[in-house]
Amino acid sequence: MESIKGKNILVIGATGGIGKQLVKLLHQSGANLFITGRNAEKIEQVRKEFFISEQSAFAADLTILENVNQLKERFFSNHQTIDALINVSGIGIIKNSEQLTSADFLQTILINLYTPFNIIQAFLPSMKEHKKGLIVHIPGVLGKVPMLGAAAYSASKYGLVGMLQSIREEIKRTEIRITNIFMGGVDSPFWDHIDLKVQKEKMISAEEAAKAIWFLCQQPSSGVISEMVLQPFNHQAI
Repeated sequence: MESIKGKNILVIGATGGIGKQLVKLLHQSGANLFITGRNAEKIEQVRKEFFISEQSAFAADLTILENVNQLKERFFSNHQTIDALINVSGIGIIKNSEQLTSADFLQTILINLYTPFNIIQAFLPSMKEHKKGLIVHIPGVLGKVPMLGAAAYSASKYGLVGMLQSIREEIKRTEIRITNIFMGGVDSPFWDHIDLKVQKEKMISAEEAAKAIWFLCQQPSSGVISEMVLQPFNHQAI
């Protein structure tokens, strides 16, 4: 397994339930971290807690292309290369199709699909130049198996999977790895704005979800983990 120590790792969504736990694990493993998220106050809290420099933290709405370009500039002004790009951000809107608005649908596609495209377009060229790197996204189980009320969410996640599979074809002759995590329900603030009855006590803990991603950052140099499925015991959809 490869060591995380000294690697330049970008964590997008670093203030969320999974993101903050992941930053903790990567920090403990000696990674050179750059963190980003939408909430400036929360980013500052995470930055201070894990002794990340001000230059390696950026609060921004990455649905705006100009902010993605600024993120790229700020990252490479601090690090010559990027070893891993980990995107744990996203939005979930769960509504029946007749209640789902066009604005809901477009917002979901914007955050869960369009933004990851722009982020990859910003950072993949550096990985291609060095022929090495790791890209991790979380399509979730609804990126494989849709459920009632998840038309917009599943559309965005199915699209994310298809996009990443296509990009994987571009990098076959390099040591760039793309890993998708098909994760089931995680006990995190993700559910706070979803009008759906859930049993958080039966979900995967945010810490255990982060440990799975932390493990994936140490993939063997001779191979690639293309997919990981992590689901609660009581709700195994795949």
